[in-house]
Amino acid sequence: MVLSKWYANILSLSNVRKKCKVMYDSTLNECFLVHKADSMTWVFRPSKKGIFFSDVQDKAGHVFVNTVAKNKSKYTIKEYSDAVCARSLQDIIGHPTTADFITYIENNMIPNCPVTKGDILCAKDIFGKDIGSLQGKTTRKKMS
Repeated sequence: MVLSKWYANILSLSNVRKKCKVMYDSTLNECFLVHKADSMTWVFRPSKKGIFFSDVQDKAGHVFVNTVAKNKSKYTIKEYSDAVCARSLQDIIGHPTTADFITYIENNMIPNCPVTKGDILCAKDIFGKDIGSLQGKTTRKKMS
């Protein structure tokens, strides 16, 4: 698997300024300086096309991506297989939330089900939140 060396988050200046001190001087350096509470400063410079970005290549200690492969490596082949089965069942029964799915399993609401609470928790750890259960349950926040 080959990962691109570029990762991006799009930040709203309006939201960033609520949490951090932001400075901009169009005459001096033409960059945004974002001062975080932990006394770290992020510098955002314009690209050739005018989009401001921060080069994070040299900033050690930051993890931007958790891959399924990395999460999968914490488990045995059997545990991973059971997690896949749990996520598949979660999809089949209509994408309940993880808490509801665990309740169904613990109360034997699905007859002859091989999935356990541990399998469900492994699936959540490996794959993250179930996308299907987020879609339709997540409301859009009004912009202010």
